[in-house]
Amino acid sequence: MKKNLQIWTVIVFALFLFPVIIQFIPEESKITNSKIIKDNALIVYASNIVEEEKLKPEPVPEPEIIKEVEMTPGKVLLYFTHADEAYKPITQAVDGKITVNHQTENVMKMGDKLKSSLEMNGIETDTLKKMVSHARAYAEIRPYVKNRLSEKEYDLIIDIHRDSVGPDKTTIIHENQKYAKVAFVLGLDNPNYKKNEETTNRLKQEMEKRIPGITRNVISKGGAGVDGKYNQDLHPKLILVELGGVGNSEDELNRTIAVIAEAIVELLANTEVEEK
Repeated sequence: MKKNLQIWTVIVFALFLFPVIIQFIPEESKITNSKIIKDNALIVYASNIVEEEKLKPEPVPEPEIIKEVEMTPGKVLLYFTHADEAYKPITQAVDGKITVNHQTENVMKMGDKLKSSLEMNGIETDTLKKMVSHARAYAEIRPYVKNRLSEKEYDLIIDIHRDSVGPDKTTIIHENQKYAKVAFVLGLDNPNYKKNEETTNRLKQEMEKRIPGITRNVISKGGAGVDGKYNQDLHPKLILVELGGVGNSEDELNRTIAVIAEAIVELLANTEVEEK
């Protein structure tokens, strides 16, 4: 009994002294314990945020919209009945020889430049290059042109030539720049020549809008002593162009080719609108 009384006495005494003893505990211990609790709380909270961020799906980037280049409608065929026709200033600059016929520096080279200009404007352009004898050129080139037209539909066909007259008749100055003038030949022995004439005049007008005086008169031919058709009966939109003359320089021809390309683009665009 006495022993139990002693134990209870010690317990009561300890409970009585606890508030007094706790006052003597260093503040650092209290702060440390409190700080640990707070830090743990912060760590848990930060961890929750990270987890939430990981669970959020990353935004899907909007697909890039690629604008298609607007293509000009129409397909063009360029060919050369007298493929070796050349220009004196160009042949002289290339190999020192002045000649009106050349195997490489000829109207086909000019045709390649026109093709490039048209394709830069979105017009599909083909070239038919075939060397035939000069004397029977129209008859010999005809089956090749006919075959090409049977394989593919074209909206404009141009037979490119070089005129034999001098630079005084085939050159124009516009705003201090020289241009090679363009002539058009129309075969009157083609029973449907009026359709070819219409296309010829429309291209001529479009060129004149850009450089007044850049074209010469349309040369109409028919009857005895001339071809009279020039294969224009193969297609209603087949025209014959005389690009400059023997004395025109490459710079003059290049300027004119740019004008022809612009005129063709406008011609084909207007044709599509009319046909709708």
